[in-house]
Amino acid sequence: MATQVDGWSSAPQADEAVAVDHQAEARGTYSDDDDGLDEAEVNGNWTPQEKALHEARLKAKAKRRLRRSSSRNSQSESISESGETPGGDPHAVKGKVHNNDRRSRTGKGRGLPKKGGAGGKGVWGAPGMVYEAEEPDVRDPNYDEAAQGDTVYETVVPEVEEKELEKMVNPIVLEYFEHGDTKEVEALLKELNLGQHKYEFTSVAVSLSLEGKASHRELTSRLLSDLSGKMLTQEDIAHAFDKMLKELPDLILDTPEAPQMLGQFIARGIADHVLPMTFLDTYKGKVDCEHARVALDRAAVLLSMKKGMIGLDNVWGVGGGLRPVKHLVKKMNLLLKEYLISGDVSEAEHCLRDLEVPHFHHELVYEAIMMVLESNGDTATNMMMKLLQSFWKTGLITVDQMNRGFQRVYDELQEISLDVPHAHQIMETFVDLCYQESVITKQLRDACPSRGRKRFVSEGDGGLIKN
Repeated sequence: MATQVDGWSSAPQADEAVAVDHQAEARGTYSDDDDGLDEAEVNGNWTPQEKALHEARLKAKAKRRLRRSSSRNSQSESISESGETPGGDPHAVKGKVHNNDRRSRTGKGRGLPKKGGAGGKGVWGAPGMVYEAEEPDVRDPNYDEAAQGDTVYETVVPEVEEKELEKMVNPIVLEYFEHGDTKEVEALLKELNLGQHKYEFTSVAVSLSLEGKASHRELTSRLLSDLSGKMLTQEDIAHAFDKMLKELPDLILDTPEAPQMLGQFIARGIADHVLPMTFLDTYKGKVDCEHARVALDRAAVLLSMKKGMIGLDNVWGVGGGLRPVKHLVKKMNLLLKEYLISGDVSEAEHCLRDLEVPHFHHELVYEAIMMVLESNGDTATNMMMKLLQSFWKTGLITVDQMNRGFQRVYDELQEISLDVPHAHQIMETFVDLCYQESVITKQLRDACPSRGRKRFVSEGDGGLIKN
């Protein structure tokens, strides 16, 4: 009970002492001499409340000394490397003494503002600074592709390799030989990225035309003329012909007439301004290959003719249906006469194919029948039947062309009989022979006209009509 009474009685005294101490601190009545007395009294028998009061006084005195020293030496004070303030409280937090001081805490610098005044919270930069528009970065996590406007997707076509170029170009050239549309070829070439190998297109097209017909070579010359300046340059075409001159020994294996044809291509190219005018001059005295010299000599002769470059437009001749009808009829008559003399069906077939007029093959059928009607004996009849039979089996003459040729003779048979009295009889014999050999159909055989009256075999045939 005595201890509790002492504790209760000393508690208000401690509170009164702290209040008095704060009042004295506010008035500044404490002096440094009081520390010595307090230290001497500490050795006495103090109660816990008195010790707590004594420690509170010491802390208050330490704070007063710190404030006096900082105000007295504000211009020369520096903080040690350890972050402790001289004369400060060892229990205080290090590095947090001057929180609002903007000067360097390492004791270095001239006391200027950080970043030249451009730093700090809510600051956009130094005065007078102008910022340019920043380009959006695709790698930025906040990058929004939809906010950048319309997105344009471009198709990137890889460059065609030299090994694959021939496989991709061959179908284009062969199809061009069928339709003859240069614009279609240009559109297809634009879809291919030929790159540095685009000169190879010229060599592939010319090589295929050398193995084809005269009309194919004419189409190739027109194609090079239309593509020059658009898809191909004079240097590209010259490079291709230079390569072909070096490859002539290999081209002759498939096309024996390759040197002469290549010379015609060179002459036509110079006339069409596809090749430079000085193309031939660059080879004078520099060609060792015999076949290349033949090609260059052929080109030089064609360019030095009287008509000059104007006549080179028909260097390949006029092919197909562009030729006059009289010219085609003359060629077919000559073909049939040569066949009657030689009897070579394959040669006749080759000549007919070279004419390149499948729509006019009915004229050959008409001319063949007319030769049978005007001939003497059965030799011409049998040979013409074999010729038509061969053309029928190979598909060179179609059903429509065969029927049209026979029908033309049927329509003119009445007039033909004026010059050939036995035309009806010869025609009937030839029609029966062709039907037996499956050259014509039964309907076409039955459509053959008679002499104008039905002739009976004999009086006792029972009224049967001669077939």
